[in-house]
Amino acid sequence: MSAPVSAAQPDAVRRKVEAWLAEDDQADAIALTARPDWPAEPVLSVDGTRVRVVPCRTPLAARAALHDRADGERLVLLTELTDSELGDGLLAHLSKQTVRRIDPWDLVRQMFGGVKDLDPTLVRVGRWVANALTDHAPADGWPAPPGAILTRDHALRSLTSALLDLPPAELDDSGLVQWSTDASRQLRFTTLPDVVAERVTAFLTGTAGRAAVPIMSAVRAGHGVDVIPLGLLAGLLWPAGSERTAEVEAAVGRTRLEPRFGGSRLTPHQAEALHQAAEAWVYRTVDSGDEGRREAMRTLRRAEAIAAEIGITGLLGASTVLPSGFVQRLRAFADAVRLAVPAGAAPHPAAVTRAQSALATVEAHRAAEPRRVETARMAVRLLRWLTTTDGPAPATLLDAMHRQVRHDGWVDRARLDIFAGDPDQQVAEAYRLLHRAVDARRSRHDQQFATLLAAATSAETEPGSLLRVEDVLDRVVQPILDQGRRVLLLVMDGMGVAAATELAESVTRTGAWVELTPGGGPRTGVLAALPTVTEVSRCSLLSGRIVAGNRQAEQKAFQERFPAGRLLHKAALRAGAGAALDPDVLAALDDRSIPLVAAVVNTIDDALDRSDPGTTVWGEDTITAVADLLASAADRVVVLVSDHGHVVDRGPESVTLPSAGNENRWRLPTDPASDAEVAVTGSRVALGGGTVVLPWREEVRYGPRKAGYHGGAAPAEAVIPLVVLAAGDDQAVPGWAGAPVASPDWWREPLADSSAPSESGATTRRRSRRPVEQQAEGLFDLAPVAAAPAAASQPAPTTPDLVTALLASDRYAQRRDPRMPLADERVAALLGTLLGGGDRAALDTLAARAGVPAHRINGTVTALRRLLQVEGYPVITLDPDGHTVHLNRALLIEQFELEPR
Repeated sequence: MSAPVSAAQPDAVRRKVEAWLAEDDQADAIALTARPDWPAEPVLSVDGTRVRVVPCRTPLAARAALHDRADGERLVLLTELTDSELGDGLLAHLSKQTVRRIDPWDLVRQMFGGVKDLDPTLVRVGRWVANALTDHAPADGWPAPPGAILTRDHALRSLTSALLDLPPAELDDSGLVQWSTDASRQLRFTTLPDVVAERVTAFLTGTAGRAAVPIMSAVRAGHGVDVIPLGLLAGLLWPAGSERTAEVEAAVGRTRLEPRFGGSRLTPHQAEALHQAAEAWVYRTVDSGDEGRREAMRTLRRAEAIAAEIGITGLLGASTVLPSGFVQRLRAFADAVRLAVPAGAAPHPAAVTRAQSALATVEAHRAAEPRRVETARMAVRLLRWLTTTDGPAPATLLDAMHRQVRHDGWVDRARLDIFAGDPDQQVAEAYRLLHRAVDARRSRHDQQFATLLAAATSAETEPGSLLRVEDVLDRVVQPILDQGRRVLLLVMDGMGVAAATELAESVTRTGAWVELTPGGGPRTGVLAALPTVTEVSRCSLLSGRIVAGNRQAEQKAFQERFPAGRLLHKAALRAGAGAALDPDVLAALDDRSIPLVAAVVNTIDDALDRSDPGTTVWGEDTITAVADLLASAADRVVVLVSDHGHVVDRGPESVTLPSAGNENRWRLPTDPASDAEVAVTGSRVALGGGTVVLPWREEVRYGPRKAGYHGGAAPAEAVIPLVVLAAGDDQAVPGWAGAPVASPDWWREPLADSSAPSESGATTRRRSRRPVEQQAEGLFDLAPVAAAPAAASQPAPTTPDLVTALLASDRYAQRRDPRMPLADERVAALLGTLLGGGDRAALDTLAARAGVPAHRINGTVTALRRLLQVEGYPVITLDPDGHTVHLNRALLIEQFELEPR
């Protein structure tokens, strides 16, 4: 007897029989070298032929099988006997007169369409792959290779695709993580022999990368449906690069995670690959629609549950996708805010920069809630405002009004968000402390404004440059009409400066409308009539004089002043089904014989009674009447103004003072003014016989509780915004020009970290390749200056040396386009801003620093980019966010040959 041989696999026997029958061999039987054991059904049906498999341990058993063969039946004899042991008598009845072997590679050739040649690297993979291809072959065989050779990749890809029930094109990391979400498709792989599972996983490492090993390990361990949650946690337990984490907690978490990968300890590279694949799945799924977002949220919650099971919830703040990670980042930000909030003094700049850095991590979270992130941004803006010097009290009412328009109105906008707060108590506490610090400073400003307002009103002083509500028609509207331009006057009832900043941004965002200011200077405001209620201030606006009255009085006075004009109140704007505006309104706007159309929009004022004006972002989407009117008024200059502003209800912080009347924010002078009030007397006071008492503290009221109030002397009520718009034409009104960026520096520009090494110093050290002349201050000084004693204070340079060298270079002179000149002074200002900001700056910052009208900054940056782009290499680029400009300093130096010599 020969040495023992392996048992025949049923699929291999079937394939061998199929090949035998295809040979058109007339023999009744085929003998195959195999262990004489057959656990399967003894009778097979192969292509309509009845085939019986008979184990034969002895020649006698083989003779008996041949003797007992039924008519039309073919035999397969499984035997360990050799040809000589069987003898010639038996061999004569067998195919090829010999005992044939089951060559797995012959079967492989057959199953792949009869391919003749095999890739040698496929054979070197090992016999396991031939057996696996035989055992798991589809009923109609494997797909034929594209060429004459069966390659290793084609065979293994076909096998893996079948075992995973995954199309061959999806055998990458994204396909595998998606496959892992379906438990039913994983069953076949979990039952494979270890050697096949290991070798298939090794092949997948080549197609799907390092993520394949942990994915398939989790599947084999019975945790396949948790592959994505595990991947999200892997990024926290094996942090990439220089990221730091709590090492002890992470080490414990890694150990507790091992059983979910079948006891395998992942390498850092495998963990990173799995993490990236899992996060990519989350992003794709979230972007796929509502059902995808729900599926992604279920997966994220599962990851958080596993994190709790293995005790690593404290690490979730490092995740950019887990909801708990967002909350932890927000809490860390709140801690930074709390540490930065001043205790009776301005916050330290270093503390504010730490809060800015914490905000950046909040913004980087992919599951961040937009409203809460925007509130966090507002908190940082308020911290930056608190770092600015609170100079002496304004000397005039005009100065106080401009402070409200250009600074404090923006503070109010941010303060409203902070007041609305956050649902997390830890974050809410930080915001409460910040709001208290801001409120203390703003209250001083409010008192200063109210004191100046009372003094100017009683003194009956001439307004001078101060624009009053009763003067808007004469000093703003009429001059525009006199230039032959038609006007749309939008009276936004109840809109304060804070709301106007939002509405102006919304209207001008697309560039279709351009804001104009006198001479292209800063935005100004209007002083409301007193008390700051609709019946006084709106009637005075539309009448052109201080007067109190209702809509009928407004209509009468307006028609007397502008006989050819049209005044539209809320009822007149309403339209029937399907129409945004009444046809008569559209006709009036289109009628060239009507020079002035005035429309009263009550959306904001109505919100003071019936909604929450403090949490509403006032824009074209929330004040739809504005968008509808502007869409039909493109050939008119739009004057957007209000009659008064408002203050919001302070909830439990509100203070109710006694009053003989039922007005919310003004009262008759039956009692002297308290510390929170101011008595006002004069011709601009239209109620109370010319004398009223007005609260200047925003939390004070007299009447019933509402969402918001107006009538008092706080600048949020008494300062009216004024925004003049033209449809894409900044020369529409002589004497007016495109407005500069309206926001103050602290609103848009981060506070520089004084503790960090300067970018300029780092760049100078990196670029120095030969000895250079010692400079007094650094690369960015004005050229050249005399050295000064160390103790002497040197003025900040206005143009860095690098810019000076650029403007003097020959290549720069060659690049200048005389057809589209960009003044050297403007180039210097733009580059100086970029260099001073660490080679980056926001568009608004560039516009403000370079004196470019806000609506022209995109075109100006484009011109600068073309000027500095040599041989197609961009020195100036714009971030995908569309707001941040970057300077490639090294490329600028190289392209214009500015290297120090």
